[in-house]
Amino acid sequence: MQTHVESQQSSATQPPSSPSKTEIQATAPGQLRVIKRNGTVVPYTDDKISVAITKAFLAVEGGNAAGSTRIHETVAKLTAQVTATFKRRMPSGGTIHIEDIQDQVELALMRSGEHKVARDYVLYRAARAEERKKAQPEEKAHPSIRVTQEDGSLTPLDLGRLEFIVNEACEGLADVSPKAVLDEVLKGLYDGVAAHEVNTSLVIAARSLVEKEHNYSYVTARLLLDKLRAEALTFLGVAESATQHDMIEYYPKALAAYIEKGVELELISPELKEFDLARLGQAIKPENDNQFNYLGLQTLYDRYFIHSNDVRIELPQVFFMRVAMGLATREDDKNARAIEFYELLSSFDYMSSTPTLFNSGTLRPQLSSCYLTTVPDDLHGIYGAIQDNAMLSKFAGGLGNDWTPVRALGSYIKGTNGKSQGVVPFLKVVNDTAVAVNQGGKRKGAVCAYLETWHMDIEEFLELRKNTGDDRRRTHDMNSANWVPDLFMKRVFTDGQWTLFSPSDVPDLHDLYGTAFEKRYEEYEAMAASGQLKHHKKVKAADLWRKMLSMLFETGHPWITFKDPCNLRSPQQHAGVVHSSNLCTEITLNTNKEEIAVCNLGSVNLAQHVTENGLDHAKLEKTINTAVRMLDNVIDINYYSVPQAQNSNFKHRPVGLGIMGFQDALYKQHIAYASDNAVEFADRSMEAVSYFAIKASSDLAAERGRYASYDGSLWSQGILPIDSLDNLIAQRGEQFIEVDRTQTLDWQGLRSKVLQDGMRNSNVMAIAPTATIANITGVSQSIEPTYQNLYVKSNLSGEFTVVNPYLVRDLKARGLWDSVMVNDLKYYEGSVQKIDRIPQDLKDMYATAFEVEPRWLVDAASRRQKWIDQAQSLNLYIAGASGKKLDITYRMAWFRGLKTTYYLRALAASTTEKSTVDRGTMNKVSAQAPEAAPTAAPVPAACSLDDPDCEACQ
Repeated sequence: MQTHVESQQSSATQPPSSPSKTEIQATAPGQLRVIKRNGTVVPYTDDKISVAITKAFLAVEGGNAAGSTRIHETVAKLTAQVTATFKRRMPSGGTIHIEDIQDQVELALMRSGEHKVARDYVLYRAARAEERKKAQPEEKAHPSIRVTQEDGSLTPLDLGRLEFIVNEACEGLADVSPKAVLDEVLKGLYDGVAAHEVNTSLVIAARSLVEKEHNYSYVTARLLLDKLRAEALTFLGVAESATQHDMIEYYPKALAAYIEKGVELELISPELKEFDLARLGQAIKPENDNQFNYLGLQTLYDRYFIHSNDVRIELPQVFFMRVAMGLATREDDKNARAIEFYELLSSFDYMSSTPTLFNSGTLRPQLSSCYLTTVPDDLHGIYGAIQDNAMLSKFAGGLGNDWTPVRALGSYIKGTNGKSQGVVPFLKVVNDTAVAVNQGGKRKGAVCAYLETWHMDIEEFLELRKNTGDDRRRTHDMNSANWVPDLFMKRVFTDGQWTLFSPSDVPDLHDLYGTAFEKRYEEYEAMAASGQLKHHKKVKAADLWRKMLSMLFETGHPWITFKDPCNLRSPQQHAGVVHSSNLCTEITLNTNKEEIAVCNLGSVNLAQHVTENGLDHAKLEKTINTAVRMLDNVIDINYYSVPQAQNSNFKHRPVGLGIMGFQDALYKQHIAYASDNAVEFADRSMEAVSYFAIKASSDLAAERGRYASYDGSLWSQGILPIDSLDNLIAQRGEQFIEVDRTQTLDWQGLRSKVLQDGMRNSNVMAIAPTATIANITGVSQSIEPTYQNLYVKSNLSGEFTVVNPYLVRDLKARGLWDSVMVNDLKYYEGSVQKIDRIPQDLKDMYATAFEVEPRWLVDAASRRQKWIDQAQSLNLYIAGASGKKLDITYRMAWFRGLKTTYYLRALAASTTEKSTVDRGTMNKVSAQAPEAAPTAAPVPAACSLDDPDCEACQ
């Protein structure tokens, strides 16, 4: 294979001849010259090196690589590196032997991560002979591999079983090869290998092939299942090992043995023994194990399956049945309901939130996701709230704290005749408490502090996450959010002034909203102007807004949430005030000194309810009926670590039904995210979810009774979430809001039903981030666009290659999916936009999060928000972010009627120059820092998509 520098610049068969014009030029002073193997000297040229390196790439990646922009860029860079090396070494010119050039090319390839090309480059002369030579002993070595058992004895590797397991794992999957997996695993095995390493080697071997073919992710999961089956079944005394086919027989036995053993070990509730285990065992569907991809199953294995001394004693379908049984313990026909709940979870049509999956059916069933508290303005109350945080976080709850009532820095303290240090020192304690309290050993505690925009400490609050300044006044591990009243936004729009107060001087302001807030705030401003209120500060609203956006951009915090739409559209206005949202900004429930708001979450997998023809309304209604029942059951079964949470939950019974897999649903319908069709689908799909969720809660009210605080609610007045927009528009003013009001379902009929039967739950909907449960079910998170089409996802369970299966599907259909495409996707960090071979329609369809203009995200969110009685966790992705772009985006979010926003993820207009593309393994993909912030502050990388804090909700 004469494709390299030797063939381009050496000619061993040619005898020396008389000096040519070229050779005479090669002797010129200052010129780099090459000594060929026949002794002649020629001028050094970049072109021949470029051609040789290009041919080396083609030899490895195939002919299609010739048109790859990535390869052209890489070759140019490598050639320049080689030339620069010799120019540094010989600044005045000189002669270089051909061998030296080859050494430098090899070195450049290795340093740049082109290991396959480098290896081929070194071995090409004897490549075929070496490959045959290597293959021969590998085949001979197979029968001689022995496995070291736990007792130290050696037994021959059971190749027959190995082949059976791999064949079974590949069964029914297109474009996967059992031989490829076996060949890969045998490379890693050696004589004397430990028994447990054989299973691990199977998983590692299949995992390495995922980037080439998405279906290997399912192969890897099935091979991991083999390890899990041996682990759990052996512990339960059912069998020492089993194939997937064997589980038809073993699953019923495993369920019964698991319940017995789990109760004995005090890991699960004795109530589970009261079920008809034989009936439930027969209802288990072993084939549903095959739905898992590798990321989903590994996540369950590492963090969800119940274990005893690090030995997993749950299998996937036993896990889902345990969760279902735990949620059905109070049902009249608990066996039938457990099967109904199991089928919903096991099919991936719906998934309960992480705390419910962790704890359902256990001795401490803390199943709720979110807790919201208001912190009072006294030391006893402040430290009581911090203790509540610790107790709630201990059992895997995410926390939202309202700190607005606490008096500001410099405020007078009557009891000591001193002055307050403000909110910030207490937030430092909250931060450290969240770090100290580990959520059931499964994830770190997570909390978000909220402060209203008129609070005197707001400017320092904005800087809590800065890396500079007094570290005693920084909270590096805690989230923060800005609780923004409409009046502030109006002042921003009109370039007005804004006055900051201490809540100790304006005690009623935090409990007011809408026109009542505006009237009272202006009265306080007048009092400040007349000298009646000494402790205040005037700022330009636009300047404070600019600092809010600047800090959001620089530190990722505080998030921007809007007080008035949360309150003016709340069904529970008669029962209190929404003082803040939660950790993930999707919950909007009332809080006060006596009540800690609680919300119980779960998400419909939208991808399971669409076809190419659109939404399957009948299936969606059936799913939501069961899902709302499960969520309502959580309230009664739940373990409450503080009494204020129990009081609130029993009184109002709020639940938060959300969605996930929105991007998958678009892909299934061949709809691009950045399109009017996607915005329309966001509208219609959420309308259907809203309609069926409200109907399901009303049906439960007819069966079980209305929630205690129903009378006086918007529900009791026949006002549904879509109707509550009227109140927001009336109080904000038509000139400050623009929301589409289109409806397609029989809402009048539903209003009549609610008036007749009432509602079981004060709140029914909230779209959570679904950070982990989306991984479990193998779909896109929540309402998020695709982050990248090919990347490595890192979380507490390790690193996982993630490939967009829909992109692979469409590229295969057009004959474009090959190893060159894989490497091009790696090179361009999962983006298809610069890959010339990909047609424009697919580039539009598979635009990634930073390639979708944020207005599409806001428009789609606005269409959803009109149907939701709570809120949605809305991340905003902004490429080429600038102060102006942030200003436009967040003004638009408010103007479109959104209640909250979540993380801002910003990316530079141009990514940094790439120096390495590892052909063998996926590199971690990181978002680059934006080029310029709204202020001159330093800019960090975008917030991690795998921030464990997100998982406190899901």
